[in-house]
Amino acid sequence: MDFTDDAFVLSARAHGDTGVVVELLTETHGRRAAYVAGGASRKMKPFLQPGARVVADYKARTSDHLGSARLEPVGEGPSALFDDSLALTGLAAAAAVVQGSLPEREPHPGAFLAFEALMSAFALPQVWPAIFVRFEAGLLEDLGFGLDLSRCAVTGTMDDLVWVSPRSGRAVSRDAGAPYADKLLRLPPFMLGAQAGLGEGDVRDGLALTGHFLEQFVFHAQNRPLPPARAWMLERLANEAWTDQA
Repeated sequence: MDFTDDAFVLSARAHGDTGVVVELLTETHGRRAAYVAGGASRKMKPFLQPGARVVADYKARTSDHLGSARLEPVGEGPSALFDDSLALTGLAAAAAVVQGSLPEREPHPGAFLAFEALMSAFALPQVWPAIFVRFEAGLLEDLGFGLDLSRCAVTGTMDDLVWVSPRSGRAVSRDAGAPYADKLLRLPPFMLGAQAGLGEGDVRDGLALTGHFLEQFVFHAQNRPLPPARAWMLERLANEAWTDQA
């Protein structure tokens, strides 16, 4: 099985003395593992960091075997973020969430486009945490577990939606959810439309919302916790007071 495709590097681990096995998020062929000869060299290492954009020339004897890949770097990739440790933490979290949630060899072009958009957003310090929430919501939708935020699950109204049911992923209006507020998840307004601004705690609430459903529907099914890199990002954001201020 041979193909050439645009891809992002999700991770790389040593394999043998000079090679590495990379996890790639390809545009049209899904998540793929591949052996890269010479990947442990000093010349190749900068192009094998999480978030690096590459063109992958992939070859495998069968669809079930570990393939090999020749990678050509595209652009400067994550090196543009080296002076922003918080953005690099977010990038590591995004790569880990994608690697842990997407089935291998299953096409998910929507996930690729969402990751691509998030990569561009990391250059905007005041924006990317909110985009990260939208990225995770889009990933849930691409996996078939999309949140239904269009109308209240109880009354059908489209107004004053402020909660989400932790079981169904459906929105709940303020009045309908008031008696059960301690059992519902907060729905930040920016998740309902691009016109809504960011208020205090909105990013924190958004990450709690998407994290709950990623854990419940995706990672729990694999008997795995959410990636430690994501927990580290939440800690860094809290320390930076981002999740309280935005």
